[in-house]
This record gives sequence, structure tokens and C-alpha cells, in this order.
Amino acid sequence: MSMNWFITGVGSGLGQALAAAAIARGDCVVGVLRNAEAARTFETSALGRAKAILADVSDRDAMFAAVATAERETGGIDIVVNNAGNALEAYVEEVDPEAVRALFEVNLLGPLHVIQAALPAMRGRGKGRIINISSGGGIIGVPWVGLYSASKFALEGMSEALAAEVGPLGIAVTIVEPGAFRTNLLIREHSKSTSTIADYERSVGKVQSRISSMGGTEPGDPAKFAQAMLKLADAADPPLRIALGDDAIAMALGKSDAIRRDIEAGRSLGSNLSHENRA
Repeated sequence: MSMNWFITGVGSGLGQALAAAAIARGDCVVGVLRNAEAARTFETSALGRAKAILADVSDRDAMFAAVATAERETGGIDIVVNNAGNALEAYVEEVDPEAVRALFEVNLLGPLHVIQAALPAMRGRGKGRIINISSGGGIIGVPWVGLYSASKFALEGMSEALAAEVGPLGIAVTIVEPGAFRTNLLIREHSKSTSTIADYERSVGKVQSRISSMGGTEPGDPAKFAQAMLKLADAADPPLRIALGDDAIAMALGKSDAIRRDIEAGRSLGSNLSHENRA
């Protein structure tokens, strides 16, 4: 049975790969993107099953209009994928607050707009799926891209709460944490600081250099990511969280182990802090 998808950021990268895979198997995809030429290319890839909407996910009114269009033209959205995102490279000490606000407009408020627009119809049908694309940077706070990590941590926190809110209503929410896949996220234009603090070169300069030079050489294959996403979409009981890519799996398991070690190490300090008289 074919599915109706609503995917943001289908103009390139993981969103483009996922949309292509969904269309190839006979599904219908309404895709949000910002480039008019890419929109025309997308729609001609499968006439009648590929609908492009030119919009910016940070524009709340545009997202509500886009979801309404998708509902009307598909007969109902089965699955929403909040994929569109942006990067920000800067050390926490010197990051521009305005750049942070712009980042959160895309990486957090963009998904929020789409979710709020899509939920009324999903609630009415008593079914639906929402997949929010996080990142390896949503698993751990990564130096030099700490505010990008912060935006993905926020997305994950919102997603966890949302899953508890809508799960009993028949709507599944999944957080996808991709590792390093070969996309244009770090290649395309994005906010990037020119650091002037030499101390950070000594502390995490190698991390900064690796991230800055990674674009276009990442090990992950977007086509394989897309096939994994199709299996996730078809799962009868989808998980709340899944890491895609061996690197992301290693990060997630390492983070879990580190949290347990830290909590256990601090147990004697952190426990037995309740009032003696609980009456």
C-alpha cells in the first residue's frame, strides 16, 4: 500500500535521497524546498506523485499552508519527516546570538511549525507518523558546533515529550540520529565563525579542523540511509529513537555508558536528599 509523505528539505542531501526512494517504490511525496530550479526537477521526477512546495520552514504561515496543500492534494498525510536543517560553526564563547536565533528558527521552530500544522488531521484520523531528523550532534555536544548540538538536543527533547502526548492517540514519533552521511550540510553556505581565541586551537583545534574539512568526504551513503528510512516507515511498532550509521550507533552507546558511569559515581552525593519528614 502506497504512503503519502510530507518531507522538508528535499532539495539536497538526506531529504532528497529519501524522497527519491519513496517515489521509486510508488509512494507520493510532498516536498518542501527553497530553490525553484530544484523544485521543477523534483516535480518532473514523478508526475503526479512528486509535489514541490517552495517555502522556508522557519515561516510558520508558509508551513501551515504547505501542510494544508499536502492534506488536500494527497487525501491525507501518512508520515511527516522534519529533515530540513542548517549548520553553525563557532565556539560557544564567541558565537553570535543572532546566528543562534536563526539556527533555532530552522532546526527547532521549523519542525514545530510542521508538527502543529499536521497534528489536527492526524488526530482526527487516529493515526500518523512523525519522524524528526536529529544528528550525531544530537547525541553528544560536539566542540565547534556546540550550538548546532544544542538545537538538536532541543529537537530531541521536544520529540520525546511529543511522543508521550500523541502516542495514546495513535500517532508515532521517532527521533532519527544520523551519523556522518555525505551531504552538502557542511559544504553549502552557513554561519561560520572566524575564531580569534588561540586557546581553543590548543584544546579542540583538531576537532574543528576535522569538522570543517569533512564536507563531501563523510562515509555514510545517503541512498542506504533512505532505504533504512523506508523500513522504519513500514515498521509496525517504530522506536522512539534510532541511530543510523555505525558512527552514530557508537556515539549513542558510548553516551549511554558515560551517563551511567557519571550517575553511579555521583550516587553518594546525589542520593538521600529528601526531607526526613515527608508528611
